[in-house]
Amino acid sequence: MISIIIPVYNEGKTIGSLVRYLKSKRVSDQECEIIVVDGKSEDDTVQTAKKAGAHVINSPKKGRARQMNYGAEKAKGEILYFLHADTFPPQTFIDDIQKTFEKGFLAGCFRLQFDEARWLLRFYGWCTRFDIPAFRFGDQSLFISKSLFEEIGRFRENLIVMEDNEIIYRIRKKSKFKIIPKSVTTSARKYEKNGYVRLQFIFTLIYCLYHLGVPQQGLVKIYKEYIYR
Repeated sequence: MISIIIPVYNEGKTIGSLVRYLKSKRVSDQECEIIVVDGKSEDDTVQTAKKAGAHVINSPKKGRARQMNYGAEKAKGEILYFLHADTFPPQTFIDDIQKTFEKGFLAGCFRLQFDEARWLLRFYGWCTRFDIPAFRFGDQSLFISKSLFEEIGRFRENLIVMEDNEIIYRIRKKSKFKIIPKSVTTSARKYEKNGYVRLQFIFTLIYCLYHLGVPQQGLVKIYKEYIYR
């Protein structure tokens, strides 16, 4: 069974269409469950997700890492699939993930493409085909066996940013990691608001500063001050 875990906060505009899409692609309730983990949203996220057919749970603590860990605790599946609220996996994602596990990979992700066709965004997506940890982030989604997830210590809840990249390094120390040669489609909304070069520069800066040892407070300050949401 695959447990799809979607952390949300004020995603009322997108979560309904994503849940309906996921429900249309799954074979049965025995094969796949959809868990939306809410971080005290102030809009209609919870109601919209429930209406679309998701199982909604309220996380006791806000924060993407905390919400994903809480969703994993409640999940029934042997496979956990972490997905962003504005990201749509390929139509065959269930079959793709199951076949990857049958080949002996206990974790992996998809490549990335955006819902806008600008050449620079196509280039960013093209780079995700390469097996380089620096190119692995949450927008590409992440599937992992529940046993391996627990073995490596889950997401680091002390990380407000970079939690999705940091976990990849720990996964690779314990297991093979597979990049499935199909793409999830994610929203380009942040690039549209922040500028296609500017936003990528900020992301790269945060990545480099994190690996240079800059504390989370400094990284979060950069994120909040320079990225428009």
